[in-house]
Amino acid sequence: MTTTANLKDVAKIAGVSVSTVSRALNGKSCVNEETKKRIMDAVEQTNYRPNIISKSLKMGKSNTICLLVSTIQNPIFAEITQGVEDTARKSGYIVVLCNTDEDEAIEREYIENMKTRWVDGFIICSAVNSSQYIKRLRGEGFPVVMVNRFDKEDEKNVDTVGVDNYQAAYDATRYLIQTGHRRIALGCGSEELYLYRERYRGYREALEDAGISYDDGLVMRETYSQECFYQLTKKLMLAGDPPDAIFALSDPIAFRIMHALHDMNLNIPNDIAVIGFDNVELSSMVEPPLTTVSQPLYDLGCAAAKSLIRQIQHKDRCGELPTPVNSVLGTSLILRRSTR
Repeated sequence: MTTTANLKDVAKIAGVSVSTVSRALNGKSCVNEETKKRIMDAVEQTNYRPNIISKSLKMGKSNTICLLVSTIQNPIFAEITQGVEDTARKSGYIVVLCNTDEDEAIEREYIENMKTRWVDGFIICSAVNSSQYIKRLRGEGFPVVMVNRFDKEDEKNVDTVGVDNYQAAYDATRYLIQTGHRRIALGCGSEELYLYRERYRGYREALEDAGISYDDGLVMRETYSQECFYQLTKKLMLAGDPPDAIFALSDPIAFRIMHALHDMNLNIPNDIAVIGFDNVELSSMVEPPLTTVSQPLYDLGCAAAKSLIRQIQHKDRCGELPTPVNSVLGTSLILRRSTR
């Protein structure tokens, strides 16, 4: 059986006290260079590895961030995660990724488990109707950032990072109107999510401002999952007076709509135009390439990590969390061949 080396083993080989080894490994300047070299040689010789959990207990922090996402199958979370990890790594933090499968009970369980593992803070982009237990998390002293998914109420209580979903949807709908479309259908995700409610509001108000009557029959609403949009699109197009454009409130919804339109032998954009929302990598690869609202997904992740680290450092200095900050990043409409 291999015996794990400890501080005493390192101290014995280096010919110094255990406390001197501890100071050297923690970067204390009071240990001279000659002694530090002997200690590091002894560390290499013994293959000593510090007990991170024990160190976390003593210091009250672990340099670990918990990132919760609703589903790793959604490509937007891959880009957000990369932004979080790249930014955290530069500041000496590691990221633990938790996939909640759109299940609030799983999310709560992850949060409770992570709280006992000395994580320094939480970045959450999965919660639905979560403001109460997220507020409790902050009330317990944990830095928290909600990114992409959060309710209006959350903005008062925790740091948030997102985009202006209302304005982005308004501008996309306005573009369709300006290019001659009048019967504009909507592929709307779960309205439990504030972001979809805001995008829906932007769509309706753009129609109203252009003097176009809102028709609820043109709104396709998510039922069991985003897979439903394939059948919903077919049903809508076979009904009387079909739309001449469809605005999908996410790129994955748009892909399913385009699949249905292709199977019906409809030409995009000559027969019907399609716009998405997200600008995930696949949106430029489908045929025709998808016109879409571009969210700065990687930058959202970077901003969320910076926001959390700011809170952690403020708490270290002042003993309490700073006032919540709400960050809104810009969007843009990327024009491709799915619109004319």
